[in-house]
Amino acid sequence: MVQPGLLGYLRGLVGDDAEDVAGDAWLEISRDLGRFKGDGTGFRGWSAVIARHRALDLLRRRKVRPQQSPYGSELLELPGAGDTSAEALETLATERALALIAELPRDQAEAVLLRVVVGLDGPSVARVLGKRQGAVRTAAYRGLKRLGTRLAEQGVTDGTPRTLGGAR
Repeated sequence: MVQPGLLGYLRGLVGDDAEDVAGDAWLEISRDLGRFKGDGTGFRGWSAVIARHRALDLLRRRKVRPQQSPYGSELLELPGAGDTSAEALETLATERALALIAELPRDQAEAVLLRVVVGLDGPSVARVLGKRQGAVRTAAYRGLKRLGTRLAEQGVTDGTPRTLGGAR
């Protein structure tokens, strides 16, 4: 499954516009699918390159003309069929992780997102980012190390934050 990882990667790059960018990327992927040659890992890498290009296009457009919605951040949604509380907790954890990753330098953030969220191997990440494998390996290592330090500073050692008095 490519979409969940791709969407997580795009959330790290463009935030709330990730689904729109993913849609644009999938249109391009489906249009150019006949040109793709390779296996599953190659497809994930190829799709990540396309999604990254669409995300960078959006970021460039944002710099040129910032977009403001006349409706603010209010959205109307129909109730979901799933467990709302579990989905909310998962969303908070994901948002928290993406917020921490967003604090990293861009090269480290992209390397971590592509390795951990998308699940690409080192050579595939290097191709997506157009960098040498060693540079990607170093960026991912430094990014993960920095994330570990930030989590330790926040009192998270096993994935759960400490509460007052040190109880978990």
